[in-house]
Amino acid sequence: MHVTGEGRARLGGLPFHTENNISGTISVAKNKGMRTRLGCLSHKSDSCSDFTAILPDKPNRALKRLSTEEATRWADSFDVLLSHKYGVAAFRAFLKTEFSEENLEFWLACEEFKKTRSTAKLVSKAHRIFEEFVDVQAPREVNIDFQTREATRKNMQEPSLTCFDQAQGKVHSLMEKDSYPRFLRSKMYLDLLSQSQRRLS
Repeated sequence: MHVTGEGRARLGGLPFHTENNISGTISVAKNKGMRTRLGCLSHKSDSCSDFTAILPDKPNRALKRLSTEEATRWADSFDVLLSHKYGVAAFRAFLKTEFSEENLEFWLACEEFKKTRSTAKLVSKAHRIFEEFVDVQAPREVNIDFQTREATRKNMQEPSLTCFDQAQGKVHSLMEKDSYPRFLRSKMYLDLLSQSQRRLS
């Protein structure tokens, strides 16, 4: 399946093949309800006139807690953005407009996985993450190279807290170099800054 430069841009700059496109279509259908809740979003636009729709807390309380200084700091570095729950919520909403939210979901799943203390749970969690994000034709397959995918597959023989480190690092780097800069230029982020500044005026 041939994809134009414009098509790759809309898909977060990620190459994909027919199988991924089919699974992506299924994923879009499953997430229809979520996109309805994110009423200000559209795959045709990254504008967001009301940021409250994508905040993880009660909107009024969340907006009071989100300061212009905090939102501005998201542009300092990708890791600063990922360390802030509202930053993660905004970035997730942006990735949904590009149909590439699986990258962030995988990264977050890996972060949560590293907190696992039970050996029994560690094994089951590792296989669940692998089957959902890493395996070929996984429901939410992330874009990693063959070597990284196979190295992660070998790690599944004896899962440990570091078994996804290589794959997580690749996905982090991809988002940082590709999606993150576009997020900072997006109307969604600029609207957010504008809204937070108006609350102070």
